[in-house]
Amino acid sequence: MAWRTHTEGGRTADAAGARLARHATASLAGVLAEQGMSRKDLADTMGVSPGRVSQILSGDENLTMRSLAAVAEALDLRVEISFSERPAAEHREPVESARAPHHRPLTHAHR
Repeated sequence: MAWRTHTEGGRTADAAGARLARHATASLAGVLAEQGMSRKDLADTMGVSPGRVSQILSGDENLTMRSLAAVAEALDLRVEISFSERPAAEHREPVESARAPHHRPLTHAHR
């Protein structure tokens, strides 16, 4: 299956990835605040430099599953990823080859 880089309405896979990364890093920042942890505390727990944690939490880098898993492991949490239908305001025509005929939420928990 070829990846689509452009979609209707001017959306791109890169833009969608950037939104997802911002959402993930905002969620991580919230977890750190709830746990009273600083970025330095997280870096120490992960065994990486504070600069590396800043890269992860900046939302500018392409987050990998491994980097998310490393943060979750350091925080004694799990990562859950699910796929769901877009809200009606964001809905667009599906690509025939990229969509299953029925909606099936997928969840993966790391741990």
